[in-house]
Amino acid sequence: MSDQTATTRPAPPIAEDVAALRARVGQWRAAGERVALVPTMGALHEGHLSLVRQGRAKADRVVVSIFVNPTQFGPGEDLARYPRTFEADCAALAPCADLVFAPQAQAMYPPGSSSMISLEGPATAGLEDAFRPGHFRGVATVVAKLLLQCGPDIALFGEKDYQQLKVIMRMVADLFMPVTILGGETVREADGLALSSRNRYLAADERARAPQLYAAMQRCAKAIVAGDDPATVLTREEAALVQAGFAVDYLALRDAESLGEPDPARPRRLLAAAKLGATRLIDNIAV
Repeated sequence: MSDQTATTRPAPPIAEDVAALRARVGQWRAAGERVALVPTMGALHEGHLSLVRQGRAKADRVVVSIFVNPTQFGPGEDLARYPRTFEADCAALAPCADLVFAPQAQAMYPPGSSSMISLEGPATAGLEDAFRPGHFRGVATVVAKLLLQCGPDIALFGEKDYQQLKVIMRMVADLFMPVTILGGETVREADGLALSSRNRYLAADERARAPQLYAAMQRCAKAIVAGDDPATVLTREEAALVQAGFAVDYLALRDAESLGEPDPARPRRLLAAAKLGATRLIDNIAV
């Protein structure tokens, strides 16, 4: 396909309920085609689109869900003002997606719904869960619904939300779901800021300071690999971020696979969350 053809391709069709989604996926299954699912909450950016392209490379058909999931937002969080750019999202998906699944809340949580998925263990202990109680309960529940509704061969999630990725992998393994979960590398701006739908909330001066989070994490990783004491390094860099105007929720070193306590003999992951003004930024890098 030429670049010109790709850019002029019409927006993908939209399925607004589970029946329509399953009917379209059923047609693909009957033709022997592999299906990829990319769950999103919309307000798409290059990070999302890179996952869609990854899905396209690994499957014959790609479904992108766009659903702002109310059960993963806590009291006082930004559910009402979360950016919603549906028409622009569909246009951006034209070159790379075959179907957009865009259900309303009542389609995902019909009247009388009472089943939710809860997880325990190191993947959900601390980090985001400490600051957003119930968040992963909502994430696991909506992802389980999407996987069961679509029945994809693979589903793709960004590594920027690293703890979320590990929670989903744990859930899929525990429940023996017949789907492969793949992570996509974090996509960054030229100055290192991880792409996020919430970056648009940043005021100009906050946006100028935001890359300091990634820079601090890079310094941490370099010092830890060089043999410096991790606790001392993390304390020093957290203080530097506070001095730069960040309100730090956590800057933590964890086991890269389990998210339990880190072992220098195993791959480790550095994870961070901090606020600039009203905007909460999260990021992570390998150590």
